[in-house]
Amino acid sequence: MPGELDRPCLVMVAPNGARRGKQEHPALPVTAEELARDAAACAAAGATALHMHVRDEDGHHSLDAELCRAWIDRLREETGAGLLLQITTEAVGRYSPAEQMALVRALQPEAVSIALRELFGEQGEPSGETRDFLAWLVDRGISPQYILYSPQEVRRFHELRARGVIPQQRPFVLFVLGRYLGAGEAVSPASLCAFLAAHDAACPWAVCAFGREETACLLAAAAMGGHVRVGFENSLWHGDGRLARDNAERVAAIVDGLRRIGRRPANLAESRALFAEAAC
Repeated sequence: MPGELDRPCLVMVAPNGARRGKQEHPALPVTAEELARDAAACAAAGATALHMHVRDEDGHHSLDAELCRAWIDRLREETGAGLLLQITTEAVGRYSPAEQMALVRALQPEAVSIALRELFGEQGEPSGETRDFLAWLVDRGISPQYILYSPQEVRRFHELRARGVIPQQRPFVLFVLGRYLGAGEAVSPASLCAFLAAHDAACPWAVCAFGREETACLLAAAAMGGHVRVGFENSLWHGDGRLARDNAERVAAIVDGLRRIGRRPANLAESRALFAEAAC
């Protein structure tokens, strides 16, 4: 696409996710202290945004507001204002839409990720409470990133936009390529084509990809004008099949790849501006 390489590329890191543990990689952060140190290293490597999952004392994914606030405080102690923090509302089969929305209302974060299927249901009509919540996000200037798992979901998302259910003018979306632990689904850069065919190019988009093809998928997305999310939530491996040492090493590899294809990594101010525009 002409001109796409001229635009800065957001590099977000997703260091842990909701499911992986130390048994899969000893450097995966599962405490506030570990995540804070990891975040600082990722910022130094070129990440400007962090997708944050919180774990309870047993290592389980948690949407407890006070626990999330404590983790955010520790991250800010370590990184200052050097990273945009995006909290997650991921349900992982444990949390209801009401609990997901309550977390965001309690924390009022700068940015939040929302899985369309978890908040609205697979085919269900969004409730009045959900509509009010999305309007409240606009009023508060909180930037959602809508998580979309298939081209069919992308089409549904834009149908909801056309009806005014999604109130943001240019909402930021994340295309998810593949699934945790596979399920036999092949992941490749070619998978992006169907997502983009269903997408409104006026809205900014990013990609994350599960498994060993993460690097190829992210750099393909960047070459086509998208943004990228990298980290141990989705993949533990470099593009050549080597196990990464830690999240910062994965960030550095993607930043180097961006430069090799002529795409400049976004700085912090540009990253915040992208999210701020998508909040309106």
